[in-house]
Amino acid sequence: MTADTALSAQSSPTGSGPAPGQPLAEADFWFDPMCPWAWLTSRWMLEVEKVRPVRTRWHVMSLAILNDGQDVPEQYREAMRQAWGPVRVCIAAAATAGEEVLLPLYTAIGRRRHLENADLNEETLVAALTEVGLDPALAAVAGSTEWDERLRASHSDGINRVGMDVGTPVIAVAGTAFFGPVVTPTPRGEAAGKLWDGVLLVAQTPGFYELKRSRDQGPIFD
Repeated sequence: MTADTALSAQSSPTGSGPAPGQPLAEADFWFDPMCPWAWLTSRWMLEVEKVRPVRTRWHVMSLAILNDGQDVPEQYREAMRQAWGPVRVCIAAAATAGEEVLLPLYTAIGRRRHLENADLNEETLVAALTEVGLDPALAAVAGSTEWDERLRASHSDGINRVGMDVGTPVIAVAGTAFFGPVVTPTPRGEAAGKLWDGVLLVAQTPGFYELKRSRDQGPIFD
C-alpha cells in the first residue's frame, strides 16, 4: 500500500463507519497470546475495522523466542517456558487449517487468558481449539518442536521490521512497522479510529521512530 492510499483511507465521518468506495488499507499484526498489551491492541484493531476501511492480517510472534538467551528474572524465565505452547498451537493451526483461523483462535485463547484468568495449559488450549471448530488434538503440539521452524520464521518476519529491542504487538502499515501502540483500556468506536489515523500519520513521516512515556497503570480489560 502506498502512502497516498493510506492517507486517503484514514478518515471517515464521525460515527459513520468506513465510507463506501474508500480504498482498503491493509495492516499486519504480530501477537503472542500471552501478552496482555497485545490483547488490548488487537481488540483496538477490531474496533478500527468497524470505523475505518482497514483489513488486518494476523501473524504470530513469540516472547519466548524474543527472550531466548536473555538475562531475565527466574519468574519471567518460567513464564517464557510456558509461552511456547500457545504460539506453537497457533502456528500449527494456521499451517493446517489456513491463516484465517488465527484471529478466532487468538480470540478464544486470549479471552480465556486475559478475561477469565485461565492458565495457558493443555485444557485451555483444547477448549479454545474446540470452540473455533479446530482439531483439539492440535493442543499436543504445545510441547513439541515440530512447528518451531515455521514459528521462528513468522516471528522473524515481524521482529526484523522493528528491531530486537521491542516486543509484542508489532503492527506494519504503509510500509512502516511499529511496536505498539500500547494502550489501555482498548479505545472503542471513533476513538479507535482517531488513534488509527495518528498511527497512519506517523507511519508516513520519514525518519520517525519513537513516542514513549512511562506506564503508570496495568492493563484494563473491558
